[in-house]
Amino acid sequence: MQEKIIILDFGSQYTQLIARRVRELNVYCEIHPFNHLPEFDQSVKGVIFSGSPFSVRQEDAPQIDLSLFHQQYPLLGVCYGAQYLAHTSGGEVIPSTIREYGRANLQYIDETHSLLKNIPHDSQVWMSHGDTISEIPEEFEVIASTDTVKVAAYHIKGTKTYGIQFHPEVTHSTDGKQLLENFLVDICGCSQDWTPDSFVESTISSLRGKLGNDKVVLGLSGGVDSSVAAVLLHRAIGPNLHCIFVDNGLLRKDEFAQVLDSYKHMGLNVRGINAKDRFLSQLAGIKDPEQKRKVIGRVFIEVFDDAAHEVQDVKWLGQGTIYPDVIESVSVKGPSATIKSHHNVGGLPDFMKLKVVEPLNTLFKDEVRKVGKTLGIDDVILGRHPFPGPGLAIRILGDITAEKVAILQEADAIYINNLKTSGWYDKVWQAGAIFLPVQSVGVMGDERTYENVICLRAVGSVDGMTADWSHLPYELLAKISNEIINNVKGINRVVYDISSKPPATIEWE
Repeated sequence: MQEKIIILDFGSQYTQLIARRVRELNVYCEIHPFNHLPEFDQSVKGVIFSGSPFSVRQEDAPQIDLSLFHQQYPLLGVCYGAQYLAHTSGGEVIPSTIREYGRANLQYIDETHSLLKNIPHDSQVWMSHGDTISEIPEEFEVIASTDTVKVAAYHIKGTKTYGIQFHPEVTHSTDGKQLLENFLVDICGCSQDWTPDSFVESTISSLRGKLGNDKVVLGLSGGVDSSVAAVLLHRAIGPNLHCIFVDNGLLRKDEFAQVLDSYKHMGLNVRGINAKDRFLSQLAGIKDPEQKRKVIGRVFIEVFDDAAHEVQDVKWLGQGTIYPDVIESVSVKGPSATIKSHHNVGGLPDFMKLKVVEPLNTLFKDEVRKVGKTLGIDDVILGRHPFPGPGLAIRILGDITAEKVAILQEADAIYINNLKTSGWYDKVWQAGAIFLPVQSVGVMGDERTYENVICLRAVGSVDGMTADWSHLPYELLAKISNEIINNVKGINRVVYDISSKPPATIEWE
């Protein structure tokens, strides 16, 4: 049984970062909203409470039954989690006299406690809270302080419960990784054996047990996620996997032929379906991004269902859903508010009568790539930029027409080809061109033009949960802009997006 850490999400912007850091230490973990608790079995080695935008003093602050965890599992409360444990145990949490946000240093450290082993005096930590713990209950002991925060860390005597008012998961906490490792290994007893190799081995074994001799259909996109999911399933059930690649008319230029060709050497059974006209006719006149996603999801399911019916006795639908899709699609009070819908997450229409198998739904994007490397998948596929399921539909702001798709495909191809030839493609996590719903005045030759605007987007990221805009060289941007304006009829202006996530998202819709 795979050992794991449960991270309970109280709504912090850093919750996913905690999971990333735990997994970097080769310990498997899962994030669950505080009000949608998972089953706690023998595989659970410890629990982490996240921070929260709430104050423990608010009437509607997140609440949880501590008897489920306290003294049953090692427990680490981070920021709100630490304040909640103190507050509900009889301590006092008050508004900070000044907002404690930013870098601080641990002036006092009690190194006799396992949590603070190998944490040096004056270690830099990152504070981000408007409340502070002013009084702790009798059974609590302070184990770290800064010059302004007396209770920077505490331990509840006679237990494996700890609280910290800083964030060890952010890089600004210079010894945060060491603190987390202390909690995971010394306090929880985790064996740190969760690796790409172990994931592949256990997943293939699990898939064989789950699927037996059943047939599975899977929609391939040419991207990392669906490719890795396909190879895992192929290793498990061989020819019982039937892959389908649908051309929805919203792919990149020449992508349909290129993707089909890329799978030839992988031994996968792939069938390509041209459904361009069906998708574009259904999308005609629709401007709302959520409506676009829903229409594309519905038509994809209809096309896919038609193709799946041609495979005799199929029982399962394989999907390349990954963990960020799952996290962003959970909507509860407080944590994980839905940012956008993911049409590849959730239930299927009753008429499909297929069970869903998602071998990657516990992995972040960079973990999927590591698993793909272990499986021997070509670097050309593994290094491919993420591409949204709805394709260019959410990179064309406003209504979608065949003409706009053609214009964007040409501009995007020039952009991506320049990134590749300049050596920037592999330095960027995701890039794409966006067709804006505005026209601007321009001059070409002696003529006045009134044509469309293309926005270029390129970001650096690890897993897509956060991202920073890429600082492409001015010379490269100038070359790309010049080529697009000179070669793509209908475009007379190119701009570059310098927004980070948060507050912006990577895609515009």
